[in-house]
Amino acid sequence: MSSPFLTPLVVGLLIALARAAQQDSGIVNGREAQPHSRPYMVFVQGNKHACGGFLVSNSFVMTAAHCLEWGENLTVLLGAHDISEKRKSIWAEVKFYHIHPGYDRDRQENDIMLLQLKTAVQKSKEVQWIPLPKKDKDIKPKTLCSVAGWGAIKTNGTLSPRLLEVNVSVVDRKLCDKLWKRPITNRMVCAGGIVSNRGVCKGDSGGPLVCKDTAVGIVAFGDRNCNTPKKPDVYTKISKYLPWVKCIISSIK
Repeated sequence: MSSPFLTPLVVGLLIALARAAQQDSGIVNGREAQPHSRPYMVFVQGNKHACGGFLVSNSFVMTAAHCLEWGENLTVLLGAHDISEKRKSIWAEVKFYHIHPGYDRDRQENDIMLLQLKTAVQKSKEVQWIPLPKKDKDIKPKTLCSVAGWGAIKTNGTLSPRLLEVNVSVVDRKLCDKLWKRPITNRMVCAGGIVSNRGVCKGDSGGPLVCKDTAVGIVAFGDRNCNTPKKPDVYTKISKYLPWVKCIISSIK
């Protein structure tokens, strides 16, 4: 595992990649997070796009399946707050890509993936993993949660160099289904978006929806218009995938 510096050239490339991403859903109407207050956050870099992710163990990063394009390799940045700073950050290579077998890109269903790191990471102040739900259960509408990422802060914007965060409320699934005019299944959670004009934008895909210090969702998709969305943001509901997640993670112990 190497720890190179993020040069201006690299940051410029990441911003250009973020512009190129079309399906990746930054944080809108949020605030800068306290540095390293979310040590589980991971910056995921692809060939043509950037995503978010989060550590769920010392060897696995959870993110959205659509963050992996065919034939590309992903690398992840751990322990970062400002990705433009000229300081040491931990870059980690991915050993295996565990995409959920039921993932359907066209229907945007089962949008979950585990990235197995080549080298296990050591827990520190800047690098830690976040708990997952212990069992499958629904999240009540109006529950206050949060989401964070380095994505754009407005429609057609560029990456934010610093980690941003925002509080969002869970939206009733029936209302979400009605507004999206497409099936929002019980494997999805809706939050933010139209309710408060707060939520995610391009570049935040794969980041966690956090409720009471537990990762309950993965940013899957949202309204293309981040500034004044007409629909809630949609997350993959992690608790529906606990058996699969536990099977993958336990396989290397």
